[in-house]
Amino acid sequence: MHPVLIFRHSATEGPGYFASFLDRHAIPWQLVRVDAGDPVPEHLNSVSGLCLMGGPMSVNDDLPWIPRELELIRQAVAAGTPVIGHCLGGQLMAKALGGSVGANPVKEIGWGELMVTDPDAARPWLGDVDAPLPGFHWHGETFTLPEGARRILKSAWCENQAYVLDDRHIGMQCHVEMTPELVASWCENGAAEIAASTSPAVQQPAAMLADVDTRTDQLHTLADKIYSRWIQGLSR
Repeated sequence: MHPVLIFRHSATEGPGYFASFLDRHAIPWQLVRVDAGDPVPEHLNSVSGLCLMGGPMSVNDDLPWIPRELELIRQAVAAGTPVIGHCLGGQLMAKALGGSVGANPVKEIGWGELMVTDPDAARPWLGDVDAPLPGFHWHGETFTLPEGARRILKSAWCENQAYVLDDRHIGMQCHVEMTPELVASWCENGAAEIAASTSPAVQQPAAMLADVDTRTDQLHTLADKIYSRWIQGLSR
C-alpha cells in the first residue's frame, strides 16, 4: 500500500493521534516537515492520501510552500485521493477549493462542544449523533465552505467546524488529533497568546489540562469514527 503523506507545518503540531491510528491499522505514512524545510512535492506520485496538520501561520501569509500545498490539494481532490485537514489543514483545503479564510469573530482555544449541523451528511463519518461531541480548539481564523462541501459540525464560537466533500474528503477547524502530551505542549508554548487574549472562548492552561487523559480518550472516540471513514477511500 502506498503511504499517506502527512504535512507538518509547525514542530509542535505533529500528527499526534492520527499517526497512532494509522499505525494501529498498518497503514504506512510519510511525514513532510514543512517547518524543517522539507519540499512540498509537485505531484501526487505514489501516495494513497493527504493529511494536513495545523500551524500558527495564516493560509493568507506570503509563504512559498502554501501555493504548492494548495495545488497538491487540488490535484488530490481531482484524482479522488482522500484529503483530511486539521485546523490550518482544513483552511488550506477550503482555500485550495475556492473558499476563503479570514478572522473568526473570536479566538477559540481549549475544550468545547461540537454540534452536528447536517445529520445526513454527518452520518457516514459520525454515525447517528443525538448529543454534543467533544472538541479541542486553537484558532483565530476560520474558513468558508468550498463549493459542493457540506457542513457537518459547528461550535458555539465558530459556525464552520467541519465539512465533507465527495464522501471522501474532510476539512476540520477543530483538532481531533490531540494527545495529553500535545495539549500540555501547546499550553506551554502558547502561554503568552493565552495571557494576551480577552476572548470569552479562550481557556486557561489549568482548565485545558484538568482531567486531560479522560478528555483525550473521549476525543479519540470521535477521531476513530472520522479516521475510520476516511481510510475507506485510500487506495490499497
